Amino acid sequence: MRIDQLRLHRVVLPLVHSFQTSSHRKSTLEHILVEVVDESGVTGWGEIASPTDPYYSAETTDTAMLMATKYLAAAVQEPTWEHPDALERSWAKIRGNAFAKAGFSIAAWDLYAKTNGIPLAAALGGERSQVTAGVSLGIEPTIDALLTEVQTQVGAGYPRIKLKVAPGWDLEPVRAVRDAYPHLDLHVDANGAYPDDENTTAIMRALDTAGLTMIEQPFAPRAFASHARLQRQLQTPLCLDESVETLDDLRTMLLTGAGRVLNIKVSRMGGLGTARAAHELARAEGVPVWCGGMHEFGVGRAANVALSSLPGFTLPSDVSGSDKYYAHDVIVPPVIARHGRVEVPTSPGLGHDIDEDVLSAHTVELVELSAVRA
Repeated sequence: MRIDQLRLHRVVLPLVHSFQTSSHRKSTLEHILVEVVDESGVTGWGEIASPTDPYYSAETTDTAMLMATKYLAAAVQEPTWEHPDALERSWAKIRGNAFAKAGFSIAAWDLYAKTNGIPLAAALGGERSQVTAGVSLGIEPTIDALLTEVQTQVGAGYPRIKLKVAPGWDLEPVRAVRDAYPHLDLHVDANGAYPDDENTTAIMRALDTAGLTMIEQPFAPRAFASHARLQRQLQTPLCLDESVETLDDLRTMLLTGAGRVLNIKVSRMGGLGTARAAHELARAEGVPVWCGGMHEFGVGRAANVALSSLPGFTLPSDVSGSDKYYAHDVIVPPVIARHGRVEVPTSPGLGHDIDEDVLSAHTVELVELSAVRA
């Protein structure tokens, strides 16, 4: 198999509801869709879901576009390959830039699955026909506004709610939601916003009494020792997200006891191959995993659904329906959640087609790259 044509579509979609984390608020998302075409004319699609700003990670949409055009395009167009794992090894010498790599990885896996006439989930080794979805809710202007959002998503059938927290927005909103929904599967995510000090320890100990499924990423990405020290003081499992970018990071988490749950993000780990390997390692060590999201458009969301069909994903994943975030997604049919569950597609590849009208209307930059071979 060989990639002959490559197009990069920089796309901006408005969110149906603005979303605030510990770092900033956003009302639109700008991602890059990767379109690859092999020598027989089969097309695969991927998504570079990097943030626009360097708050979640050092990568941004701009840096991803640079890496994609200057380095990754050549890396994927030069070799002939039989399996996406081999293609991913071809760019191993390029350090970091996981989000950019993930977009090419998803496209290659989609192309591979289509060529072999199988669903992406089957190509990855998935076993489920449905996956359980949760939703992530941002920081709202008021607690009443947050409770309204929770009520909307619980009413839509989602069994798990994740709340973004930050210094000054933690104990009070969590208590309010827990009081209103005593039995809800609830967890919190700090995106590394807290310093490792006595005040944070007191806050985390208070959250430890709220019956949370997990507390996600209280400290900065490299703070494995801080997470391990805090985990020893809590009954609630800590979940690592930003800290685990590579399999070696996961081994460090396991060795130090820095977390008891793993959030696997395809984008953060550089593609489906590494994400699948992380699932296998965590499963072997008895660590529950779930698939986190980056507010992906439908292409990346469909890849997350396929990944979540693997047997080790025992917790609800961030694979909520497209309508949770976008009035019009870039795929047809959109990802649909019914009673908190999403069907795993059974048609070849991602199992969705690109909505060309939506793609055209929201593309702000198109880069076309054709292979140049000796």
